[in-house]
Amino acid sequence: MAEMESAVEGRTASVLFAGFRALGLFSNEVPHVVRYSALKRRFFVTTCVGKSFHTYDVQKLSLVAVSNSVPQDICCMAADGRLVFAAYGNVFSAFARNKEIVHTFKGHKAEIHLLQPFGDHVISVDTDSVLIIWHIYSEEEYLQLTFDKSVFKISTILHPSTYLNKILLGSEQGSLQLWNIKSNKLLYTFPGWKVGVTALQQAPAVDVVAIGLVSGQVVIHNIKYDETLMKFHQDWGPITSISFRTDGHPIMAAGSPCGHIGLWDLEDKKLINQMRNAHSTAISGLTFLHREPLLVTNGADNALRIWIFDGPTGEGRLLRIRMGHSASLTKIRYYGQNGQQILSASQDGTLQSFSTVHEKFNKSLGHGLVNKKIVKRKGLQNTMSVRLPPITQFAAEEARQSDWDGIIACHQGKLSCSTWNYQRSTIGAYFLKPRGVKTNSSITATAVDITSCGNFAIIGLSSGAVDVYNMQSGIHRGSFGDDKAHTGSVRGVAVDGLNQLVVTAGSERLLKFWNFKTKVLIHSLGLDSSPNMMLLHRDSGILGLAMDDFSIAVLDIETRKIVREFSGHHGQINDMTFSPDGRWLISAAMDCSVRTWDLPSGCLIDCFLLDSAPLNVTMSPTGDFLATSHVDHLGIYLWSNISLYSVVSLRPLPPDYVPSIVMLPGTCQTQGMEDLEEKTELSDEMIEYESPEQLSEQLVTLSLLPESRWKNLLNLDIIKKKNKPKEPPKVPQSAPFFIPTVPGLVPRFAVPEPSSDPQQSKVVNLGILAQKSNFYLKLEEGLLNNQYEAALNLLKELGPSGIETELRNLSPDDGGSVEVMRSFLNMIGMMLDRKRDFELAQAYLALFLKLHLRMLPSEPALLEELVKLSSQVEKDWTHLQSLFNQSMCVLNYIKSAFL
Repeated sequence: MAEMESAVEGRTASVLFAGFRALGLFSNEVPHVVRYSALKRRFFVTTCVGKSFHTYDVQKLSLVAVSNSVPQDICCMAADGRLVFAAYGNVFSAFARNKEIVHTFKGHKAEIHLLQPFGDHVISVDTDSVLIIWHIYSEEEYLQLTFDKSVFKISTILHPSTYLNKILLGSEQGSLQLWNIKSNKLLYTFPGWKVGVTALQQAPAVDVVAIGLVSGQVVIHNIKYDETLMKFHQDWGPITSISFRTDGHPIMAAGSPCGHIGLWDLEDKKLINQMRNAHSTAISGLTFLHREPLLVTNGADNALRIWIFDGPTGEGRLLRIRMGHSASLTKIRYYGQNGQQILSASQDGTLQSFSTVHEKFNKSLGHGLVNKKIVKRKGLQNTMSVRLPPITQFAAEEARQSDWDGIIACHQGKLSCSTWNYQRSTIGAYFLKPRGVKTNSSITATAVDITSCGNFAIIGLSSGAVDVYNMQSGIHRGSFGDDKAHTGSVRGVAVDGLNQLVVTAGSERLLKFWNFKTKVLIHSLGLDSSPNMMLLHRDSGILGLAMDDFSIAVLDIETRKIVREFSGHHGQINDMTFSPDGRWLISAAMDCSVRTWDLPSGCLIDCFLLDSAPLNVTMSPTGDFLATSHVDHLGIYLWSNISLYSVVSLRPLPPDYVPSIVMLPGTCQTQGMEDLEEKTELSDEMIEYESPEQLSEQLVTLSLLPESRWKNLLNLDIIKKKNKPKEPPKVPQSAPFFIPTVPGLVPRFAVPEPSSDPQQSKVVNLGILAQKSNFYLKLEEGLLNNQYEAALNLLKELGPSGIETELRNLSPDDGGSVEVMRSFLNMIGMMLDRKRDFELAQAYLALFLKLHLRMLPSEPALLEELVKLSSQVEKDWTHLQSLFNQSMCVLNYIKSAFL
C-alpha cells in the first residue's frame, strides 16, 4: 500500500490520455508566405497555426508538411528558396524541408515582428526598432542598427528589386529610409505622407514601390526619383497588404481590416472591382502568384483561400479553400460509429465536419439561413441579415441520412430548431417549432435529441414543454404532459435505444421518465440540485446528470435510481461523455480540469488541467481518441487513449490530488512522442507489482509446480510397468554429437572434472558407492539448525522418479538413518505449519508412508512425530472441508433456485 500511495503521489499528468494533434486549424493573423519550388515546379503557401506552420500545395491546396513546434506562438514569418524563417518572442529559427529547425538566432531583447531574407543573410527587426542582420549558416551577427522609436519606429521592410545591398524601411511616423547595409549608410530619407506606413510592396516595374498607409491610401511611388506616380484611397481603414498581378494585367489588390479587398486598374487609375467579405476578419496577407491569375489570401478567421481571375469583368471567384471555425466552438460530437468524423458548431454560425483521418474529408455544412428561397430569388450577396444565430445544441444520427435529414439543432435565442443533411452538406428542409407559440416570444429551444432509428426528434423548450417531431415530414407528433412536461426550463432530453423511454430534466430539480409511445408519465425523481446538462449512454442505459452545484449524478434508467455520485469539480460542468463500453464518465468543467470517473468502482481514476477551460468533450465510438474544444481556441484537440496500446494503472486518486497543467497538442502528429514514451516507461514502473509467495499466513497456499511433479507419486510403479519398453533400445549407427547434460527436469550441461593426477590409481574406491545425496545432507543440517528451506527447494526440482529415489534412500536399509527420517517428518510439519506448498506436503507425506509403512511402527521416535502430523493434517483438512461444503452449498442454490 505504501508503494501504491507513493506512486499516486508522484503522478501529476494524465495516465489515460496523451496529446495527439489539433484539427481545424488553418491560419491566423500572421501573413502567409508563398514560395516557388524550382525542383517540383509548383507554388507552396505557408500559413501559421500557433506554435507551428502548415505548408500547402497551391495546385490542390493539399497539406504537404507540418513543422515542428516552437516554444511560443509564431509572430511573423518569411521564406526564401531554401528555408522558412519563423520568429517567436525575441528568437527566430530557420526551418528546412518545411519541418525541421536547422538554425536558431538569438540576440534581440524585444519581440521580433519583421523578417526579411537577404541572400545568405536574414534581417530581423524587433518592436524596439533594433535591426540585426545575420549570416544564416554561421548564425553570427553581421550588422546591428538601432533606431529611435520616437523618431523612426520601423513598421515595414522591403528589399527593392535590382537594388543591390539595399533595403527600404517604413515607419509608424510616416517617413521612409533607404539603407545600404553593406556600407552601413543611410542613402536617402523619404519624408512620407505624415501618416504611418503599414505595407510595402515591389511593383512589377523597377524603381516603383507601392506604399500602404494607415489612412487607407495606397501610394505608387518611384523611389529612384522620389516621385509619386499615382494614389488610391480605400474607405475601409488601414492597408494591411498589397500585391500586383504579373500575368499581363495591370491590377493591384489591397487588403483591409474589415475583410474587403480592393482591385485597382493601374492604367486607368481607378477601382475596377471590390471583393467584399473575402474574409470575416482583417486580410492578413494577399499574394498574386507569379504569372498566374491566382490570388492567395489568409486572415485571422482561420481560412486560407485561393481566388481565380478568369471572368471578363476582372472579378475574382473562389477557387479553393481550407477553412475552419472563425469563433469559439459551442458543441462537438462524433458522427457515426467509425470514429472518423467530428461534427462541430461554432459562434460563427457554421456547422462543420472534421475528419480525424485526413483533411481532404473535411466539409462544411455552411451557415443556417432563415429562408433559402428568398436568398436565391433576390440574389442577396450579403447574407448576414438572414443568417441564423449560432447553434447551441445539436443531435445527430446516421441511420436514415440517405433518406432524410439526420441532424437536429437548436439556435441561440430561437424557438424553432433547424434540420441538417450531412450527406448533402446543407441545411435541411424544416424548421421545427410548436404551432401555438409565437415566434417573437421569449421562449427558446434548450435541448434536443434524436432517436436511434433517425425517425423522430425530441425538443425541449425553456417554457418546460417537450415535443416530438417526425424527421421525414417535419410534422408535430405530440407533447409530453397535459400542459407541459416541466414547470421550469428543460435542461436535457434523452431517448433510450429502443424508443421505449424518454427522460427529461427540468430546472425545477425534477427528472421525469415518460413512455415514448403514449406520452404518459411513468416516474418522477426529485434531485438535490438543478441539473445543468444530461447525457445518456444508450447501450448500457446509464444516465449522467451534471448539477448546478458542480456535482455529477449517475442513474440507471431501468431501476430509475441514482447509482453513483461524484464531486470534485470547482466550476460549472460544461460537458460530459461516456467511453464506448460505458465504464468511464469523462467530464470537463470551467475549473480547466478534465476528470475521468470509473463507474464500476465509483472512483476518480484520472485528472489533468489545461491552460484554457474546456467547453466540450466527446469520446470516439471506437475508444481511440478523446476530442476537446476550449475557450478562445478555434480548433478541436485530439487526445489518444493510452490504455489501448500500453498498460495503464487505474488506481483511484486521493481527494487531495493536485494535477498538473498539460499543454494542448499541436497540429503535428509526432509532437511529444518522446515525452509519451518516457511517460509510458514511468507508468510501467509505477504499476509493476510482484505477488508475494503467500498473501497471508492464515491462508492455505499451493505451490506453482505442475501437477505432473506430485500428482502421480503414489502410482509410479503402475506407470513404470506401462512404459516398460518391449525391446532394448538400439544404438544408432551414426549418432550425432550432443553436449552431455546432467539428468533432471532443469537441463544443465555436465562439466568434466579435470584430473590433476596424471597417474590415477585404477583401484575402485568403495566409498564412492556410499556417497550421500545433497537432499540427504540438507536434512542432516536441518536436525542442527531446524531450517528446511534448502532441502525443500532441492526436492521441488526433482521429477517423480527422483523424489521416490530420495525418499526410499532415507530408510536405514538403503543407507539412511532414523534421524534423517525424523528430519523429513519435521520438514513436512514445517510446511503444514506455514500453510505453504500444501499439496506438495500431502503428496510427499503419502509417498513416505507408502515406502516406509512396515518399519515405522518399530521406531518410537518416528511414531511420536507421526502422531503430531496426524492431528495437524486432520485439523487443516476439517477447516478446508467446511469451506468447500459452504461454497458448494451456495453454488447449488444459485444453480437450482428460481430467481
